[in-house]
Amino acid sequence: MDEARTLAVGPGRRWTALRDAVQEARSGDRIELDPGVYRRDVAVIDQARLTIVGLGAGARLIADGRNAEGKAILVVRGTQVAVENIEFRGARVPDGNGAGIRFEGARLTLHRCRFYDNEMGLITSNNEGPALSIDNCDFGAAPRHEGLLHHLLYVGRISSLELSRSRFSGGWRGHLVKSRARRNWVKHNRIDDGMTGEASYELEFPNGGDNRVVGNVIGQSPLTRNDTMLAMGAEARDEDSGRMLLESNVFINRAGPDGRFVHVWTEKLKGNTPMRAIGNTWAGPGTVGLPESADGGGNRRIKLADLPVG
Repeated sequence: MDEARTLAVGPGRRWTALRDAVQEARSGDRIELDPGVYRRDVAVIDQARLTIVGLGAGARLIADGRNAEGKAILVVRGTQVAVENIEFRGARVPDGNGAGIRFEGARLTLHRCRFYDNEMGLITSNNEGPALSIDNCDFGAAPRHEGLLHHLLYVGRISSLELSRSRFSGGWRGHLVKSRARRNWVKHNRIDDGMTGEASYELEFPNGGDNRVVGNVIGQSPLTRNDTMLAMGAEARDEDSGRMLLESNVFINRAGPDGRFVHVWTEKLKGNTPMRAIGNTWAGPGTVGLPESADGGGNRRIKLADLPVG
């Protein structure tokens, strides 16, 4: 059995482009990129296991008109792939869904990555088995293309999404986070379009799913294209069910009295829709949108002026 290797990428290295190192890599290898900008450097990850890491201040992959398979800067199909400290910027493809990463594999783990100015920050397949884990990443600067919806994170009907300690802002018409995964654990993120973003939903589970939303700041801009911040079940099919725990989140409505903190389409979801809301803060005017039966205690309403600074 071949030992795992480390392949170094950068100016003066044996491999000066990520795509060349990917072609050389075997399953189990690690690719390290020197800090700097890598333009038009796109690739398809077919290895079963691969780790790609940006060293130091990180590596920046700028599409600059190139894409892999008409899909993304990186197309990931491996069984177990990890990507760390890489920035993905400027993905454009003919169908308008150009992504920093297109995930079509079994398991993808992201840590300290950044996605800016992509038609889709990250988009996944609709295969039922895959799992996606995102930790301490940044998504923002959605492009403004008339007639298109650019989601910062768009997760298809995969098995699970675990999203933690990440930041989303700068949306435009699309959503900050949209997930059709069967299980979603969204914890300790800032999903907040601030004062100038123009996203629609901040967080959406259109097919329902089993959802735990814990310890997040979720805020909409006064320029929002949809007054609801968190939505579930809007596109549910006959076989889709839903349940949700909301715990210790801060929801911020800057959109005025028509704002809605939560909207659940219970009539579209199979069976009942267990919901529990514990220790959440609803800041600003508008409708909470949860039934009284969901109130598990400790929830409170405050004025925007009473929000702590920072």
